[in-house]
Amino acid sequence: MQWQPGGEDKPRAGAPDTVGGQPGGPPTCFRHPGRETYVSCVRCGRYACPDCLRSAPVGQQCVECIRGGQRKVPRPATVFGGRITGGALVTWVLVGINVAIYLGEVADRKLIDYFAMVGRAVDPAIGQVVGVAAGQWYRLITAAFLHQAPSPLHILFNMWALVIVGPQLERLLGRTRFLALYLLSAVGGSVLFYLIGPPTELSLGASGAIFGLFGAYFVAARRMRADVRGIIALIAINLLISFTLRHIIAWQAHVGGLVTGGAVMAAYAYAPRQQRLLIQAGASAAVLALLVVAVVLRTHVLTA
Repeated sequence: MQWQPGGEDKPRAGAPDTVGGQPGGPPTCFRHPGRETYVSCVRCGRYACPDCLRSAPVGQQCVECIRGGQRKVPRPATVFGGRITGGALVTWVLVGINVAIYLGEVADRKLIDYFAMVGRAVDPAIGQVVGVAAGQWYRLITAAFLHQAPSPLHILFNMWALVIVGPQLERLLGRTRFLALYLLSAVGGSVLFYLIGPPTELSLGASGAIFGLFGAYFVAARRMRADVRGIIALIAINLLISFTLRHIIAWQAHVGGLVTGGAVMAAYAYAPRQQRLLIQAGASAAVLALLVVAVVLRTHVLTA
């Protein structure tokens, strides 16, 4: 296709006429110096060949200006800065992982002995000291994916609560922030149990993470000036059950998860828009660091 001067393709006044980078000749494409052209980009004024131009509402723009314009378009974000996504993928993946591990427990009860939360105890099956104080830090998170087996009541309640609250928080936070909130709440629950719970007793369940979601939901509702009476009642009822049945329920994990989830969500929800990502990431790291310090100190006490 030959492009000739004239009509609407007349080169912009003041644009340099170059050929192969030399002045005085016919204008050439700024990306392909060997191609003559008399059409210039309506944004930057540079001459460009048909392969380097794209139609615009007014005239044509070069591919460089189009790329630059796309980079300046703000990315749609959730109310708290996360990436907008459809559905509740993280929530359902967490449900699937919990259910799959529960089925593994039904098949082999030793999974609980290997991965449940315990501070420091002697495993009679192997005659060795096990627990977080023995270097098994992974128990702080793996315990949150275990449930009492073979009775399904424990996992049914926790997964029901996760499905009720999880999708709403995931839509508000985006997938990454929601997953960080869930995992930090789970670890926060295990850490408080490690600090003040009986070191020789086992603790397991997603309840710490679930209580963290409860606390986060309360903070989010307050931030958005929504009705919080429902979530307050839910938290109060569950805490009452936890303390009433404290001989069979690790209330420390529930309280730890609740406090951690609320604190993390406060940082996510109240971070100023200008420095939102930096503050949210920094707060998450700070909470994790605080939990690590608490574990180190408690381990020193148990092993002294």
